[in-house]
Amino acid sequence: MQDLTIPEKIQMVDLRSQYERIKPEIDAAIQDVIDQTAFINGPQVKKFAEELKDYTGSGFVIPCANGTDALQIAMMALDFEPGDEVIVPAFTYVATVEVIALLGLKPVFIDVISETFELDVNQLESKITDKTVGIVTVHLYGQCSNMEEILKIAQLYRLKVIEDTAQAIGAVYTFSDGRKAQAGTMGDIGTTSFFPSKNLGCYGDGGAMFTNDPVLAEKLQMIANHGQKKKYFHDSIGVNSRLDTLQAAILSVKLKHLDRYSKSRNEVADRYDEAFSDLSKVQTPKRVPNSTHVFHQYTIRLEDYVDREQFKKYLADRGIPTMVYYPLPLHLQKAYLEYGGEEGQFPVSEALCKQVISLPIHTEMKEKEQQYIIQQILSYFQ
Repeated sequence: MQDLTIPEKIQMVDLRSQYERIKPEIDAAIQDVIDQTAFINGPQVKKFAEELKDYTGSGFVIPCANGTDALQIAMMALDFEPGDEVIVPAFTYVATVEVIALLGLKPVFIDVISETFELDVNQLESKITDKTVGIVTVHLYGQCSNMEEILKIAQLYRLKVIEDTAQAIGAVYTFSDGRKAQAGTMGDIGTTSFFPSKNLGCYGDGGAMFTNDPVLAEKLQMIANHGQKKKYFHDSIGVNSRLDTLQAAILSVKLKHLDRYSKSRNEVADRYDEAFSDLSKVQTPKRVPNSTHVFHQYTIRLEDYVDREQFKKYLADRGIPTMVYYPLPLHLQKAYLEYGGEEGQFPVSEALCKQVISLPIHTEMKEKEQQYIIQQILSYFQ
């Protein structure tokens, strides 16, 4: 008889255990910042930017205050103007479309692929008009979109490409010619978030932008710093978006562990995959052949006849947390109905919002803890 004893409290993301494992490094990095008292734009910010540049292979890394700012600054640097159209997936987090609307641009929604959750490139050309200026592709849950096709279409129509890499930092994409590139480094600009629960997360807010274009890099840096290259001389309208020195110091430490974190997440995902392989009512996440997966989330799809709320409550009653990323597609969100949102427009996104549920996955997950989760799920479907 298998042991079904509830282990210690199960977390979706166990940040405390992760911190305790690297506590001496983190504490020393924080103390260094306090000792230097350079809390804004201290040397650790530049150091981290260089380290992240080396890790990703990006030509330039520009830190900023958060991932949403990164998206907004990217669109400002690309000179998108009010009324311009930007293509964005209907199934993603709101920040991606939020900044489009804030800048007076028009979001043009596109559906996603049900098995991989990525932007459906087969629909891309049908969304392009003479007002289209860019495509925001989201590397959702931890693997890259079909960047080869997206870049090909963007080049054909002279569109800019922004990669939202908030959930996929460290993922590697392989082109058909064998060339490899990290998520966020292939489009005109890549953006990421260092929100604490992200694969590379700090202990507050933080973000960054990637580009291989030196002119764009200078514009991004300038816009993030009140539109100034020289203090008190403002060449453009900008924003105030800085990565805190304390957060940069923490990120420098955690960046050294990022590959281990990705490996741990993949081990958890592999165990889930194996355990659920024979469950006809559960669809495990499909890996695309041309990208590695860093499993920011382990998101399964429940078949239509499975009651998600009942399943979620069943697990919660047994001490197992779950999350739904995301319960309502962007085109049906109240704030964005003016952009033509109607039920039935994007059937895959709408179906996913009723089917997906994410299971606990993190870098410090114990095998006993995961086996308990697996046993409870298998019992539910018996």
